[in-house]
Amino acid sequence: MKYVIVLGDGMADEPIPELGNQTPLACARTANLDALSAVSEIGMVHTIPDGMKPGSDTANLSVMGYDPRRYYSGRSPLEALSIGVPMKETDIALRCNLVTISGEASDPFEAYTMTDHSAGEISTGDAAVLLEAVKKELENETYRFYKGTSYRHCLIWEHGQAAELTPPHDILGQTIGAYLPKDPVLYEMMKKSHAILEHHPINEERRRQGRNPANCCWFWGAGTKPMLSGFEQAHQKKGVMISAVDLLKGIAVGAGMDNIEVEGANGGLDTNYEGKAKAAVKALTEDGYDFAYIHIEAPDEMGHQGSAEKKIKAIENIDVHVIKPLKQGLDDAGVSYRMMVLPDHPTPVRLRTHTGDDVPYLLYDSTHPVKGNGLYNEKEAAGTGIRVEKGHELILRLFS
Repeated sequence: MKYVIVLGDGMADEPIPELGNQTPLACARTANLDALSAVSEIGMVHTIPDGMKPGSDTANLSVMGYDPRRYYSGRSPLEALSIGVPMKETDIALRCNLVTISGEASDPFEAYTMTDHSAGEISTGDAAVLLEAVKKELENETYRFYKGTSYRHCLIWEHGQAAELTPPHDILGQTIGAYLPKDPVLYEMMKKSHAILEHHPINEERRRQGRNPANCCWFWGAGTKPMLSGFEQAHQKKGVMISAVDLLKGIAVGAGMDNIEVEGANGGLDTNYEGKAKAAVKALTEDGYDFAYIHIEAPDEMGHQGSAEKKIKAIENIDVHVIKPLKQGLDDAGVSYRMMVLPDHPTPVRLRTHTGDDVPYLLYDSTHPVKGNGLYNEKEAAGTGIRVEKGHELILRLFS
């Protein structure tokens, strides 16, 4: 038996009046998911433990079978693992987003507004040049910067403190003053980064092209070196991660799983969806893996952008370019398999950030179809009355 999880990051939502009070998942044309739901178990799962902040870090740990209350030590340390940052026990890792803040040149730094947490999903190439400019001015023996992917980078603070910091996607459209770090050094580094980046040639060119400039470093997600138990040891399954996002790659590294890099996978709306599906089929049918985790970031990014139209498009892309070729490839290979499809958390278009509400899951067994309702969305899943309270126990249903 082979096992696969398809994780549509932030895919769940709330009813939207402009969509006839439907969610993007309900409104999207998902013929392949709906066909699966007719022969699958569908229910709801609570991925974010009560009292913990809703995020892709805690939620994906849950989906992978790790209780966040036990294993979560911060988001950035997991990302640091994926890019090979040599963390010591006394280090603190922080996410360093390249963001867009806006205001008048005469405004104090504190009066600027958080416009875009991803600087228009800046390319890794452009981001690397900008981060190098920041490193040249701000890096020292205590604070070291490491390049990640797109807007997502890492700062290691030697002998640092796990300070309380605000994710930039939580304050979109808000003045940043109340959310700046209390630590004076981190505060000054963020302020100086704006001075370094505001008129950098790359950002001037981005403005000419009508794109958001990456004109500030924003620190958040602080934590200590993570200590995850081995996935294969826990479940007797050799696993592989297929994701464009450093967080998921880092979870895989910490869990002792392999990462597969897919050309053209970038975490955006135009990611290589089908390439991920093909990589999973190959891993499961040719390369000796028992379990594949396919993570697609696009619905979450579209939720953060506040675009219902683009979020629907991301969901439809998953349906056509991931679910369809994945099922077809596994069927053609003649293997028995169990497939689970779900979001990690909701990213409501109205809020443009995460919530900790339950999310719908679909569980398909190629050897044992069950009678379902033929629709996969939040309302239909809640209507089944099936609910998994502890998200980290959901994977046991997949492996049972």
